[in-house]
Amino acid sequence: MKTNQKQHTVLTIGTFDGVHIGHQKIIKRLVEVANIKDLQPSLLTFFPHPRMVLQKDANIKLINTISEKEQLLKRFGITNLVVKKFTKDFSRLTAEVYVEDILVNQLKSKYVIIGYDHHFGRNRNANIEDLKQFGTQFNFEVEEISMQDINDVAISSTKIRSALLEGDIKTANTYLGYNFMLTGTIIKGKGLGKTIHYPTANLNIEESYKLIPKQGVYVVKALIDDKTEFGMMNIGNNPTVNGQSETIETHFFNYDQSLYGKKISIELLERLRDEQKFENLEELTKQLDLDKIKAKAFLSQYAK
Repeated sequence: MKTNQKQHTVLTIGTFDGVHIGHQKIIKRLVEVANIKDLQPSLLTFFPHPRMVLQKDANIKLINTISEKEQLLKRFGITNLVVKKFTKDFSRLTAEVYVEDILVNQLKSKYVIIGYDHHFGRNRNANIEDLKQFGTQFNFEVEEISMQDINDVAISSTKIRSALLEGDIKTANTYLGYNFMLTGTIIKGKGLGKTIHYPTANLNIEESYKLIPKQGVYVVKALIDDKTEFGMMNIGNNPTVNGQSETIETHFFNYDQSLYGKKISIELLERLRDEQKFENLEELTKQLDLDKIKAKAFLSQYAK
């Protein structure tokens, strides 16, 4: 967490998982206030997710990794993302210590935009009315995010997660306001793709908490060497060759250089089909040929 904050900030606080259209509305307001009052637009978030720490919920899956979230927030105008390590000790801080130490002394907050239902401090026993009182005490303003906007945020997050798990990438992308992405490092696979003229880049995602969409074949795009490359991705276990573990493999249509060791973000545009088991590699290749035709037909419309 940054503690060398020099400029006064306008701050919002929360998980902001997905940085979706509901969040973007709040961020837009934050940036507006920053411009009017000459403050730095800042967001305080916590990691690991509090549920991972307090409820030992290791199964929680998030729409974004921290690095993806940072890139997205930057895109929407947040110049200062502060990630506070969430621990049991931190959760026991009193509301006053939390406000004075972190919001005031470390983040130099002059304006805080927060949800009507926001709770903080030990046992989450302080609310927005308490925050307004602290604002008077420590000289910062508090603006309340409406119930409607908060509900929009919650509904959007739930719908995005459900859509991704069902493979409905179109709905997920609509609620996100951008294309869902998977970010990782390209590692060596089994090299099977080369033997059937469909070489693939094998994406390794280190963050176990990252939500992976429903298995199947997707149309995708990625920025590689400053150029947009299109392709198709398979998320699955490669049942045709008795694969045992889930892999994320992408065949780029017009890129044939080695990607080993590169970190890339791959955006999912459309889902073509479920993963299938074929009798042999010849049948698999025939299906991949069909997938490629369907993918290119989709892209011919997508590019317009």
